[in-house]
Amino acid sequence: MQKRRVVVTGLGCISPVGNTVKDMWSALNKGVSGVEPITVFDPSEMSVKFSAPINNFKAEKYFDIKEQRKLDLFMQYGMAAGIDAITDSGLEDAELDLERIGVAIGSGIGGLPSIEKMHDTYNKSGAKRISPFFIPATIINMISGNLSIKYGYKGPNISIVTACTTGTHNIGEGFRQIQYSHADLMICGGAEMATTPLGIGGFAAARALSTRNDDPQKASRPWDVDRDGFVLGDGAGVLVLEELEHAKRRGAKIYAEVSGYGMSADAYHMTLPSENGEGAQRSMKNAICDANIKPEDINYINAHGTSTPAGDIVEAKAVNSLLGSHSKNIIVNSTKSMIGHLLGAAGGVEALVTVMSLKYQRVHQTINVDNQDPECDLDFNINSSKAMEIKYALSNSFGFGGTNGSIVFSKYD
Repeated sequence: MQKRRVVVTGLGCISPVGNTVKDMWSALNKGVSGVEPITVFDPSEMSVKFSAPINNFKAEKYFDIKEQRKLDLFMQYGMAAGIDAITDSGLEDAELDLERIGVAIGSGIGGLPSIEKMHDTYNKSGAKRISPFFIPATIINMISGNLSIKYGYKGPNISIVTACTTGTHNIGEGFRQIQYSHADLMICGGAEMATTPLGIGGFAAARALSTRNDDPQKASRPWDVDRDGFVLGDGAGVLVLEELEHAKRRGAKIYAEVSGYGMSADAYHMTLPSENGEGAQRSMKNAICDANIKPEDINYINAHGTSTPAGDIVEAKAVNSLLGSHSKNIIVNSTKSMIGHLLGAAGGVEALVTVMSLKYQRVHQTINVDNQDPECDLDFNINSSKAMEIKYALSNSFGFGGTNGSIVFSKYD
């Protein structure tokens, strides 16, 4: 069976540096940081007092007051990004077979704010005060579920949960659904809102977060010798994937092509990456093989690049191992240097950024690399947005539990 070609025809995001694709892309290319002190709760007893939150989110643009009460913030972010991506793709005005349209949007943690709030309500007022909307407001698959209900999409409806690789795996599996003719269109990505006492407290207890409280905007510093952990971020990134001929028939604008998808497992440690990046290397290799290209065809990698001491070295080693001498010819950058680590949403937002890089033939800078780690010997495009020719690009995500995902996007001519 010949696999069908898949393209990206719509984009939507809610991010720490902008709640539209245009605003986020502009901010990233100016090197704007979205990291700031926590204000949504009192972090005074926490060892970490900052995150990369969402500002100026206009929930009323997407939901009435009654709906807002039924949806956790991670769900609102994911649905808003999905609605914007659908609008951007022009699907609302097209005559479509709704049974051939699916949704695949996940989250790493889900409705943590609502879980914490309802637990407080239970402790204060007892079981009778638990809302009947509590469960559907918090479970992860309800972004996909609610979007399908809103638009009547009756195709595949899934929500893959794989920690920090969630967004990438949802996009990759959406890609597969179209490749193998299970759907013609898939709305794919990830969403997260974990800036809560338990979210910050839990990752801080695991010593995963930066503690640079004196200078939060300098805290996310991938591949810098002074990096000390990631910065927790919130938001959502959603892509509309579409079978090429279907997109052409309806005159859709095409941002880029999805050319390959790969996965792997480290089978090594609960939170640490495998030594020398063996698992990450296999994930990238699998995506490149699936795209039927060679490693030396890659021009750009939007890295996982979290700013953790172990993870950054491992990813750099994986890239060098895979690409060999060609690793000196490519650009690698980290969107997380500006927006922090969006957990289950990271893969969605970073795939979107990769697509924008292909469309505009430009890569944003990696900020805060003041003293590059000599063990991370790649070109990280430090402190300057750069125009460059990109034909093939990789987007990487690697998660707790040793779950890895990589997607090859290509320029569509």
